[in-house]
Amino acid sequence: MRQYPAAWLKGQSRGEAIAGELRLRIVDGTLKQGDVISENKIAADFGTSRSPVREALKALSNEGLIRLERMGAVVLGLSAKDIAELYDVRYLIESFAQQRLASSCPPEVISTLRHRIDSMRVAAKYADIAEFAWLDFQFHDGLVAAAGHARIARLWDSVRHVVLAVMLLTTEEVFGGGPDRLERVVAKHETIADAIQSGDEARIAEVVRDYFADSRRTLRSTWS
Repeated sequence: MRQYPAAWLKGQSRGEAIAGELRLRIVDGTLKQGDVISENKIAADFGTSRSPVREALKALSNEGLIRLERMGAVVLGLSAKDIAELYDVRYLIESFAQQRLASSCPPEVISTLRHRIDSMRVAAKYADIAEFAWLDFQFHDGLVAAAGHARIARLWDSVRHVVLAVMLLTTEEVFGGGPDRLERVVAKHETIADAIQSGDEARIAEVVRDYFADSRRTLRSTWS
């Protein structure tokens, strides 16, 4: 069974953890469009009261993955079109964030990015899919945070949990391509860090455009 990285689970409330598990089931298609989620059944499955289940369902409703009903919810799912639109939003957010960092990116941000890249190589070496996906997510999450734009941060917060769930699935696809493909993914992140460090806005725009063009190809092969 797919699981969130241990680092993500640390410090999560019971409701957030339940939301995470249900989110993964929806994104990978285990829970399909039209399926009914019962509050009582989920509470029994997770050995908890209905209160954290309600918290989880509210979060998933806000993300557009379910429609709340009396005593439960109906799964809306995540189609290939939904995934493509999610990545359109990612592209808009991240291209803005990276351009914003071009003028003045603190050295510690670049240092953190490069540390995460090094850690991705270690996760690849030990075939740790969940850790690799988490580090990939942290790389991008850190870029948005470093941009220091409150409204962009709120927009990102509205999609970031779904982004992580999708990353877990696409990372499985990447690992299936072997060491060379993994190294290409890591190298793409190095290219992003190099571009931001250069402060060249045109170079940053080209790099982020190429990055998301490649990401969309991976999405198409995962959700084909």
